[in-house]
Amino acid sequence: MNSIELFAGGGGLALGLANCGFHHKAVIELNKDACKTIRANNVFDFGKSLYEGSVVNFDYMSIYDKIDLVSGGPPCQPFSLGGKAKGHEDSRDMFPQAVRAIREKRPKAFVFENVKGLMRKSFVDYFEYIILQLQYPSVETSTDESWEQHRERLEQYHTQNGHTELEYKVIYQLVNAADYGVPQKRERIFFIGFRSDIDANWTFPEPTHSEESLIWDKWVSGEYWRKHNLPMPVAEEKMLKKVEKIRKKYGLFKPDNLPWVTVRDALSDLPDPNHETAKKYNQHIFKEGAKIYSGHTGSYIDEPSKALKAGAHGVPGGENMIRFEDGSVRYFTIRESARIQTFPDNFYFEGSWGEIMRQLGNAVPAKLAEKVGLSVFNALVKLDI
Repeated sequence: MNSIELFAGGGGLALGLANCGFHHKAVIELNKDACKTIRANNVFDFGKSLYEGSVVNFDYMSIYDKIDLVSGGPPCQPFSLGGKAKGHEDSRDMFPQAVRAIREKRPKAFVFENVKGLMRKSFVDYFEYIILQLQYPSVETSTDESWEQHRERLEQYHTQNGHTELEYKVIYQLVNAADYGVPQKRERIFFIGFRSDIDANWTFPEPTHSEESLIWDKWVSGEYWRKHNLPMPVAEEKMLKKVEKIRKKYGLFKPDNLPWVTVRDALSDLPDPNHETAKKYNQHIFKEGAKIYSGHTGSYIDEPSKALKAGAHGVPGGENMIRFEDGSVRYFTIRESARIQTFPDNFYFEGSWGEIMRQLGNAVPAKLAEKVGLSVFNALVKLDI
């Protein structure tokens, strides 16, 4: 199936979707270093279909192939909890461009990802506006029309009968990547849409992993510590209360889902970056300077990582540090960060350390992208359309 990837960044979403059967006819990205990364990992011919430039200037009519899917992660800084949160007033709000791609290529489906902050109470009106735009991409904004005025027209259209223009059935879902086997507590919102003439009968993939299962393996069965050849530590009082609740809930039987994947699970076969053997691994290089300060305590090794972040003013220290059981910290190497984002070990990133960490912080975990993408792909395949 043919697809177009917008705002590709370092390629996490594009990679995951390609793994489940989508062929990218265009991969669009503005950042020069991210484009170099895409070209350096030309496994799925991303480089041949890469357009280096702004989506604002991209001509979708230059793609003659029929497009089944439009995907991407519109820049999230306008809505990020860690940013200035200007929302629709921010020039980096690219949702209108995502809607333009849908309007002009009429794909069977779309997949967009964005930050949890988009669901903040202060953005509720604009969030509803985004949904309406995705539902009715043919109802274009007029010249000099404010977004509020456009939303009013969309609302009026939404309540009318006998629609004849292009429409989509839209579902949005807030997910935690850790619930899908990603070693990272990363909450993001997905927007999934199917063209209204397609009876996809689709639902969002069910979680496969859980915190309860991890707690069980740690503090009930002890399997987690045995797996890593470690003595079982003494649980804190707060954790013992959680364990008691889980025991009451499940009795003698372990929860059905797999345990959350921890930082230790994800990195256990990588050597210390200071060790001589680290040179054998792609971009597994020690980075000095990690420090603990208020609000920046690092990601605990025996939990999924905190959400890796790009940062508007450089790389945040707290989320991009590993915190060991003795309380010491160091920065994740590029390779470790890539594993946290579930990129394959042969995936190479271009740019300075800060630029690479920005690519990683902005990426959709490849494994999560594949799980969501495969469910959409299978829904379309079943329809044989």
